[in-house]
Amino acid sequence: MAIHLLPPHVARLIAAGEVVSRPLDVVRELVENALDAGASRLEVEVEGGGLGLIRVRDNGSGIAAESVALAPVRHATSKLEPHPGAVERVTTLGFRGEALWAAAQAGELHLVTRPAAQVGAAEVVAAGEDVRVRRTSAPAGTTVAVRNLFARLPARLRTQAAPTLEVRDITALVGRYVLHHPELHWRLTVDGETRLVHAPADHRGAVASVYGPLSANRVLRVEAEGVQGVVSRPELTRARRDRMHFSVNGRPVLAPSELEKAVIEGFAELLPSGVAPLCVLDLSVAPEDHNPNVHPAKQVVALADLPGVAARVRKAVAQALAAHPLARVAPALIAPPEAQTTPRSGSFPTLSLVGVYQELYLLAQGEGDLWIVDAHAAHERALYERLTRELSAAPPFDLPEPELLHLTPEQLARLHERGAELRAWGLTLEDFGAGLARLRTVPATLAALAVPRLHEQIVEAALGESSDPRRDVLARLACAPALKAGMLDLGRGGAVLSALSACDQPWSCPHGRPTVLRLSERDLAHAFGRRGVRDVPRGRDEVRVREG
Repeated sequence: MAIHLLPPHVARLIAAGEVVSRPLDVVRELVENALDAGASRLEVEVEGGGLGLIRVRDNGSGIAAESVALAPVRHATSKLEPHPGAVERVTTLGFRGEALWAAAQAGELHLVTRPAAQVGAAEVVAAGEDVRVRRTSAPAGTTVAVRNLFARLPARLRTQAAPTLEVRDITALVGRYVLHHPELHWRLTVDGETRLVHAPADHRGAVASVYGPLSANRVLRVEAEGVQGVVSRPELTRARRDRMHFSVNGRPVLAPSELEKAVIEGFAELLPSGVAPLCVLDLSVAPEDHNPNVHPAKQVVALADLPGVAARVRKAVAQALAAHPLARVAPALIAPPEAQTTPRSGSFPTLSLVGVYQELYLLAQGEGDLWIVDAHAAHERALYERLTRELSAAPPFDLPEPELLHLTPEQLARLHERGAELRAWGLTLEDFGAGLARLRTVPATLAALAVPRLHEQIVEAALGESSDPRRDVLARLACAPALKAGMLDLGRGGAVLSALSACDQPWSCPHGRPTVLRLSERDLAHAFGRRGVRDVPRGRDEVRVREG
């Protein structure tokens, strides 16, 4: 499509705001232009923190000679039809026609471009309102350079961040595009030094390029309708959510908290509270179901059905985790072990009990490896799944005398919000006024538990901050009766091991702690310095050799 000027009534529909306020903005706009041009190779160069030079070179479709003079004109674009309805169906990353114009206003713009079928290239030099166009020679594609950013705006120049800080943010931004467009060639060069290189790969390869091979070896593929990408195994987590990345229709975005929450909820009890996984998820929605025109920098998009998208994300993450065995590798005895390859089957292995350690841990063998089982966590998992199965098997238990409980204002608000949900699984709690609530029924399977302060614990968990009160109630009540340190012997250990092997999800307790660790014979042999005949691939090492 040729470049055209948007009529004023269409330009007025586009979110107003400053397009270029720092070098990072220039990099974002030029990279998005290259992606929209269908480039398969992008090279980004930065000098002086972007204030001296920003150059983006691509092998995309280029700009035809008859349209190139319009490129640095405000609201001139080839990405949006010149009618109001087009703003509601944006299918490209850029659409406002302000990027090159804003770059020319803030610095010195130099553009060389040639479509593959065109003889000869066009060159545009623009600074402010001064625009010059001439013929030149160049390979197919487009190279855009912006020099001396804000040199004509001294007040703006004085407020810029230090070059090192700007380079850090530019590197992170390019990394985001690598994660969400891993099928392309990428190169980032800073002051002549290559900072990031990525060859075409899948999402796992992109994670390796950006975060290193150790992280890449600990991610699982996510593939569902409208949701593609990777999510980390439960052992790869962070205290912050800074490695949770989302794109919508190819555009990296600042994700709404609902999407981050959906990923964490997809882990359910596999993830301890207060931590977040690494994820790279590409979301696809119909063009008319999202609006990228709500933020000047297009970093925020509005989704017409955010709850529906969040539900798809939650389901996709849960399915990805359910398809893989999630036993965590035991800590190294001497040096960090090599990256582990997960077994092919998602089923729990058949384990033979070897012994008991410290009256809390079970030692077992299976698949050629040594398995260490936390008996408390394993018993808690088994109890949790039993309570889950039995929760709705019997009608609610009516208390002989309704019990009055004090509620905080936050708990009372959640009661009004969740009352119907709680009643659906047998918990009837009524607002009694004056900060009190009347407990009338509890699930029958919970009423018989010998747990101190049973009713208070049920209500506290049901009206807590978690978005899944049912799971929180059952997790809390499964913990209390589970075996504690000093209570374990071989007889109880065998029963716990058998119960764990029958669980639907045996890899963690309901609070996210691992139930089992595994250690290969090869790791033990290396730690002891053995090099004999028994130093052969076994267990998970055998899988690693087959797949290597």
